[in-house]
Amino acid sequence: MIEMDVAVIGTGYVGLVTGACLAEKGHRVHCIDIDESRVQQLNNAISPIYEEGIEELLKNGINNDNLFFTTDYKEGLHQKDIVFLAVGTPESEDGSADLSYLYKASETMASYVDRDVTVVIKSTVPVGTGEQIGDKLNSLVSPGVNIRMASNPEFLRQGTAVYDTFHADRIVVGANHPDAQKQLEELYHSFQLPIVVTDIRSAEMIKYTANSFLAMKISFINEVANLSEKLGANIESVTEGIGMDKRIGSSFLNAGIGFGGSCFPKDTKAMVQIAESVNMPLSLIEKVISVNEKQREILVDKVKSRFTSLKGLEVAILGLSFKPNTDDMREAASISIIRKLVDDGVKVTAYDPVAMERAKQILPEQVNYTNSIEEAIKGKQATLIVTEWDQIKDFPLDKYVELMTSPVIMDGRNCFDMKEVQKHKIEYHSIGRKTINNLS
Repeated sequence: MIEMDVAVIGTGYVGLVTGACLAEKGHRVHCIDIDESRVQQLNNAISPIYEEGIEELLKNGINNDNLFFTTDYKEGLHQKDIVFLAVGTPESEDGSADLSYLYKASETMASYVDRDVTVVIKSTVPVGTGEQIGDKLNSLVSPGVNIRMASNPEFLRQGTAVYDTFHADRIVVGANHPDAQKQLEELYHSFQLPIVVTDIRSAEMIKYTANSFLAMKISFINEVANLSEKLGANIESVTEGIGMDKRIGSSFLNAGIGFGGSCFPKDTKAMVQIAESVNMPLSLIEKVISVNEKQREILVDKVKSRFTSLKGLEVAILGLSFKPNTDDMREAASISIIRKLVDDGVKVTAYDPVAMERAKQILPEQVNYTNSIEEAIKGKQATLIVTEWDQIKDFPLDKYVELMTSPVIMDGRNCFDMKEVQKHKIEYHSIGRKTINNLS
């Protein structure tokens, strides 16, 4: 194996996982971030994000002298073979990707690059950005220094990002220079994963296309679920029947209350903006976005249909993060659901295994928080399941009967088997399945 000296600029979700995993493979990695407190925390092997396995990798890398964290660009970029740009590209007001952090990081690094180097954009960026950044860098670096640009988009799932890095379906390498391509192939050689080699623009397009397609599958199956519920069909039977078709596949066919997080909402909107910039409207992706926004209101609609008055209604919300095994609240369905309920006078008590501290910074101050499911549902008139944590899926149904004033469950993630629900005196509403009412 060829060991390389690597820098990663940005220690957010993508940058931190990238740096820690490359260090685990024996490369010498310096991670650079402007946040001093964050860097200090990381040098103590404490992760600022909740991600399974990340702190073990931090400890291994630091103990093996393979992983370093610094705010000093000069230290971090000295004699590096490859530099990853992994700063955030958040959504702008118009839905496009905000590239200001990426350009700022690029301009800063240009002053400290001391040799020919391959600069790899790990951030999700519009098609053509890599070439633009390359032109900018080559105009700023010292005479005689050459920048080779590349794109290496990530396809990680939050909550399983470390696993996904080591067991990826493929690694995409976009490079217009043969030396950049060769370096990245050598960097990832020890991962023993399929590598898709292409040009930079195609690699950038692959990222947006993948996320938009997966988002489309989710919105599609949610619309089918809503229709199935109206017609008396069972969406789980439907997805089993179509998912066995190899042309369709079973992944991303779980009906629910829509997608959230830092990728799908942002990337679908950005793709629409990219298409509009070249006068090529993407009506299908636009519909995916609107279906998802409407789907988030399904649970609130069910509550309004079930109860004659919402004012003073006491409700438990189980799960706040946008998906299990992460504390990420970005575009979480819980946000819009809880805000609408609070606006209608509902008294909300919430529980999440790890995301409550982040949630408190976003959700209305009227929300109460508890440290257990039991405390959350005790004395409540309804429980809304928003995130399918294992702790929630494994919680005994008879506890709802025992603790709630009226065991009415609105399950936005279809956590429970219908046959099991039938055994209990519960009123159970789910997505794309018949309502079960055993209260009478």
